[in-house]
Parts: sequence; C-alpha cells; structure tokens
Amino acid sequence: MGKFFIITGAVIIAIGIILILVGRYPFIGHLPGDIHITKRHFSFYFPLTTSIILSIILTIILNLILRRR
Repeated sequence: MGKFFIITGAVIIAIGIILILVGRYPFIGHLPGDIHITKRHFSFYFPLTTSIILSIILTIILNLILRRR
C-alpha cells in the first residue's frame, strides 16, 4: 500500500510540473491537429494531438515503472 501512495504522489507532482511548464511554453497546448473553433458567442477548444502525445508519454512512463515490480 505504501508503494501505491508513493507512486500516486509522484504522478501528482509530475502533473503539477507539467502544468507549470505548459504555462511557460504555450506551444505545447497548441499543436497542429488540436481543434479550435471560434464563433461569435462560442469558442471550443479540444487538444486532440496534445492528448494523444501525453497519453503515449504517460503509457511509456507507467510501463517502465510497473515492469520493475
């Protein structure tokens, strides 16, 4: 149970660091393939490419962590 809490804490810290870096480097959330629709009274933004890249990175990291058990 202790390992679970340590890993969960590390993931939360990593997410916090990523959120800080995204604020400093705005190109991370505005990659080609991200959907942005702006109308007169409506704005819609869906970071499709960014979500796919983050999913791949997190999958690789979690596979590396969980295989060492």
